[in-house]
Amino acid sequence: MRALVTRLDSFGDVLLAGPAVRAVAAHAAHVTLLCGPRGEPAARLLPGVDDVLVWEAPWEGVRPPTVEEAGIEAVTRRLRDGAYDTALILTSFHQSPLPTALLLRMAGVGRIGADSVDHPGTLLDVRHRRLPARHEAEAALDTAVAMGFAPPRGDDGRLRVLPSPDTAALTGNGPYVVVHPGASAPARAWSPGRCAETVQLLADAGHRVVVTGGPDETALTRRVSGSAGLDLGGRTEPRTLAGVLRGADALVSGNTGPAHLAAAVGTPVVSLFAPVVPAERWGPFGVPAVLLGDQSAKCADSRARHCPVPGHPCLDEVTPGRVVRAVRELIEVTA
Repeated sequence: MRALVTRLDSFGDVLLAGPAVRAVAAHAAHVTLLCGPRGEPAARLLPGVDDVLVWEAPWEGVRPPTVEEAGIEAVTRRLRDGAYDTALILTSFHQSPLPTALLLRMAGVGRIGADSVDHPGTLLDVRHRRLPARHEAEAALDTAVAMGFAPPRGDDGRLRVLPSPDTAALTGNGPYVVVHPGASAPARAWSPGRCAETVQLLADAGHRVVVTGGPDETALTRRVSGSAGLDLGGRTEPRTLAGVLRGADALVSGNTGPAHLAAAVGTPVVSLFAPVVPAERWGPFGVPAVLLGDQSAKCADSRARHCPVPGHPCLDEVTPGRVVRAVRELIEVTA
């Protein structure tokens, strides 16, 4: 059986699809993951994926292409050429799977399943309804199970990635804590000043501190690192970042892809979680974690990309001292 799994949004979203992908792979001879460009690096880290098909859909992302720019006819041909017997469509709780289902029907996919609150007509063969407040990783796996893709025996359902490299040449030897100050949505990021104070306080408490960020975040990581942290900004592509996180005692970050990557390699997370999306659905999954941030703030469940409340109080009222204590708590729990 040739199977297709679709998850069209971001890096972290694709990582959360991992348990569902492994469940499909346990029953299929070949698994292709259809994802967007932001999710591609994560797709290539997932066990069970044989092939990755990248396409930017006009119904996903912050700045989606127009229908004309998306090349729907071309991607339909590519999907038809794949001759998929079945497809599992994965979406977030607030997204509809039906545009993707229509595309797959046009491509001749035989059996299609998804979690959908909307009436699907003839677009879905299996219409699953997720349980209330289910974490996104669990909801995706539940949908796979509803299609008949039970997890392989012994699979614990946690996040997982392919083996990562030894990164001691980057981080140096000995224990360390990672601080990742950036986030794709500004509303989900702790302020640079707070991050910089935390790096200094962690160093004062005897921790080595490694600061990570993408190629477009080097100014941020340089500022946050100061003289107390090791600045790896722009030096850790996703697989290398997995190695850096795997070797860490803990990660300090907002609700962003690296928090899910840390969970996938078993590293505890101090999560500075802005309530613009619910933590019960998007918090660090399957690892020890301390959740910080006012989850009842006025921005709760707004899905805002930019904080609508002056001063960003849901996160910036968290003190660096509280974060340092949370790091100590996690290290003591996991020692």
